[in-house]
Amino acid sequence: MRTRRGLCYPREDVCVDEIGVKRTDFAPCDMLCRKRQRFSPVVAGKSDMFDALPDDLVISILSRLSSSASCPSDFFNVLITCKRLNRFALQPLVLSKASPKLFAVKAEKWSESAHRFLKTCADAGNVEACYTLGMIRFYCLQNRGSGASLMAKAAISSHSPALYSLAVIQFNGSGGSKNDKDLRAGVALCARAAFLGHVDAMRELGHCLQDGYGVRQNITEGRRFLVQANARELAAGLSSASVSNIGTRSWPTWSPHPILQPDNRQQTVPGCPLLSDFGCNVSAPEVHPANKFLTEWFGSRDGIPGQGLRLCSHVGCGRPETRKHEFRRCSVCGSVNYCSRACQALDWKLRHKAECAPVERWLDEEGVGGDGMEEVIAES
Repeated sequence: MRTRRGLCYPREDVCVDEIGVKRTDFAPCDMLCRKRQRFSPVVAGKSDMFDALPDDLVISILSRLSSSASCPSDFFNVLITCKRLNRFALQPLVLSKASPKLFAVKAEKWSESAHRFLKTCADAGNVEACYTLGMIRFYCLQNRGSGASLMAKAAISSHSPALYSLAVIQFNGSGGSKNDKDLRAGVALCARAAFLGHVDAMRELGHCLQDGYGVRQNITEGRRFLVQANARELAAGLSSASVSNIGTRSWPTWSPHPILQPDNRQQTVPGCPLLSDFGCNVSAPEVHPANKFLTEWFGSRDGIPGQGLRLCSHVGCGRPETRKHEFRRCSVCGSVNYCSRACQALDWKLRHKAECAPVERWLDEEGVGGDGMEEVIAES
């Protein structure tokens, strides 16, 4: 039987799906043509070239991507592209080379899936994941043993931030009592981190040598470490300025003469906030993603880590006290407290020098604060 247009109706022994009827007066969605397969040779015209790539080449490309990612989305967008990329991107070889910025998760977006991803990266041997997850577990989740174990795993691989963080824990006896302090172990960890070029560890070790804190006093050697710390600080500032756009970021400037504030009490230097001992203004060092997470985590809780506990006053630290009066307090104003001498010296340059006002007497709300340690006001 034929239609008005001369077309034949399908017979009973013919499948309707096999017939493609072209109708120009209907919308595409109303066409009777059967939808072609996605990977049909008729559509592609040739085989998929991506499937022909060797597995080791794809893994090599993903490893390069994970090591150069500037934010987590650079890497996670690849995971949702296709199943093959998702499978290869989660290979231990790829995760072990992931950059620290890949783990820069926001505290407000912390979830069990983010925890599992960091754990997977740590199990793959990524030292940055071990350190970041260790800091989160130790200070935020209050899982002291597991957090310290992960930081120790990173420290064994000569990860300088992990070595320095363990030194801070030893200096303060964090996670335990005041009697759990081990000053000699803290100095040894600082020395190892300083040998690897960690600026804060150099600064901490220099103050320990100058004050005889946990080590025999040696003012000359301590001063040498402080100068080395400032030299590396200056080199990092020059390096970051050379790779950045000159139009958007100013170069470090030489300002040997300080300028008096309007109240004629404090002296500051214009330009960048951080002043090196060489008299050159350099920008503040970039904060590690783990410290950013701590700052955001406790900032969302009004900056109170617990009843009677305080945060380190250095804005780039974020470490909280694990017991009352664990951190040192400024002996001049008594309004700020620090987890280490390095944070003390940095915060003095960044802001506290302009804010510190001496008082005759100060007492903590619940007794004498700190461990009786006086603040190291300046390095020079």
